[in-house]
Amino acid sequence: MRKSLIKLLAPALAVAMAVTVAGCGGKREPTAGGGGDACVAGKGSITIATGNSTGVYYVLGGGLAQVISKNTELRATAAETGASVQNIEQLVSGTYDVAFSLADTAADAVEGKESFDGPQPIRALTRLYPNTTHVVVNANAGIDSLEDMKGKTISTGSPKSGTEVIANRLLEQAGLDPAKDVKAQRLDLTKTVDGMKDGSIDGLFWSGGLPTPAITDLVTSQGDKVKFVDVTPQLPKMQEISTTYEEATIPKATYKTDEDVPTINVPNVLLVKDDFAEANACAITKLVFDKNADLAKVHPSAKQITLDNARKTAPVELHPGAVKALDELKAPK
Repeated sequence: MRKSLIKLLAPALAVAMAVTVAGCGGKREPTAGGGGDACVAGKGSITIATGNSTGVYYVLGGGLAQVISKNTELRATAAETGASVQNIEQLVSGTYDVAFSLADTAADAVEGKESFDGPQPIRALTRLYPNTTHVVVNANAGIDSLEDMKGKTISTGSPKSGTEVIANRLLEQAGLDPAKDVKAQRLDLTKTVDGMKDGSIDGLFWSGGLPTPAITDLVTSQGDKVKFVDVTPQLPKMQEISTTYEEATIPKATYKTDEDVPTINVPNVLLVKDDFAEANACAITKLVFDKNADLAKVHPSAKQITLDNARKTAPVELHPGAVKALDELKAPK
């Protein structure tokens, strides 16, 4: 079992060791555009805000940092973060230059609602792969639906993460108050999985790509001691909140479950601040597609990043540099 788990996690571990991870630290170094060619990156350093170290943002963000550093004069590093809300806040503050985010959180940011006090000056480089909502519970916890979570100890994700946003919305649509009706644990994925294993946590929410290494670890090690919960009964109400929510399934081959798991997807977007250098924005956007095969070697979710979907970032506007890149790549309008 241990050898097979190491094999499953090997790509993520390789990237984590290969890429300098900046924690949450440090103000970024300003970077200039690339001179005469509006799609040649300038020189300097950029940081990419990702997510939990056992999630897909972190793995793929590390891969993107490698691709940028290898193919441009930019020195890119990936930082482990709490994910979407924090990423956007610190993107706007100047701590990071590029950030991964869930589309629903990014929509909240440009509309200035929910976690954000006002409209945030962000732009998108491209739509990425979809994030899949995972709701996993201990089989002996008596939870067969979200309504059954009342009175239970539930991890709703890291503070200021996209997972926490989705978890709270799902609980509310199931008629529960996340602050009162569940014993909410605002934990990162590593601590959440540890709690599921030792029985101190009854269930978890996670929004991430397929497969997420930590969820693979959990279901591989626990077997039939854990199970997935169908959240699609809440989809119609979720779509009233945001049109970014889509019906989806977790294929049974993903985590070796007996059946496909019905669930909800939300797209991911790659964000920059609105004053990000146009040449850098263009160059990075082109690399996402030109070097997609390299990113897919880091994590298979990159295969779901397509030119057909690249412009579908509304209500977040595309950065002018990204528009130039997608025009050159002939992404559908």
